[in-house]
Amino acid sequence: MRTYRNLITWQKSIILVDRVHQITRNFPKIEKFGLAAQMQRAATSIPSNIAEGYGRNATKEYVRFLRIALGSVYELQTHIEIAHNLHYIVSGAYRNILEKQRR
Repeated sequence: MRTYRNLITWQKSIILVDRVHQITRNFPKIEKFGLAAQMQRAATSIPSNIAEGYGRNATKEYVRFLRIALGSVYELQTHIEIAHNLHYIVSGAYRNILEKQRR
């Protein structure tokens, strides 16, 4: 039986969550409950919404949750851009995480 865990998009989004948590560990302490927390929540929202939509067993509902997950992707991309502009993310890590999101 197939589950959401078999979806490559879900698998990659789980890796993204780990990467975001790794990157945000190095943020200034002042950002612990600010930008770092927002990035972690947005990243976590992606696989969570994919899984929730998959479990609804209705195409219309699944598509709705996939759209929510996509919105979280855009939100996270914006947070990454802001963190890079604030020099919280070095250029190599910045390019790496954005490149992995595109695959």
